[in-house]
Amino acid sequence: MSDALFIQRPAGAAQQLFLLFHGVSGTPGDMQALGERLAQAFPQAAIVAVAAAFPCDQGRGRQWFSVQGIDDANRPERVAQALPLFLAEVQRWQAQLGVPAAATALIGFSQGAILALEASKQTELLAARVIGIAGRFITLPEKMHTHCTVHLIHGKSDAVMPYGLTVQAAEHLVAVGADVTADVLPFVRHELPGEVIDMVLERLQGHIPQARWREALAAEALAQGR
Repeated sequence: MSDALFIQRPAGAAQQLFLLFHGVSGTPGDMQALGERLAQAFPQAAIVAVAAAFPCDQGRGRQWFSVQGIDDANRPERVAQALPLFLAEVQRWQAQLGVPAAATALIGFSQGAILALEASKQTELLAARVIGIAGRFITLPEKMHTHCTVHLIHGKSDAVMPYGLTVQAAEHLVAVGADVTADVLPFVRHELPGEVIDMVLERLQGHIPQARWREALAAEALAQGR
């Protein structure tokens, strides 16, 4: 979208793609501090803060779906209507920058996290890493793509999106064999402070995806078989 904020474009071909998604009534600029930290850590990555599809109906910023009058009954339909636009936006940036799903990470805050997490449930791999900050799944997935790692980060003092949703999602994802981490940070509210940004970097740099472990173990078994 034309309102996207291009935080980093490497001189050569991008080796990775980080797409950042703000919350309702927010703007791409809300994700700039996180994007700049990512740029320091991943100098060969393209980093884009994406604008939500629609002007916010609450006076400022943008949104993927309206939260006016939202409840458990109408939330799934609103997210379902927004999801095709979200998927198309991710794929558009992947095509434009020549970066495949296996080298793409989606990082969303609040409403942006909701869409990123729902997008991770696609049968076809959309991104190898999905980080949901202060977000939730609308419906918990029956299974996840084996090459997708989900990182859930939530503030325990979040009065907008209860952190219990992250705990519930993490327990469910573990039960269905997904590759997941979950971090609940004390005293953090519905926000993106430095503490949360630090955790994002820690997970991206320190967590080895299960798929890589499986590939390494398979290669070792094959070598021993010879």
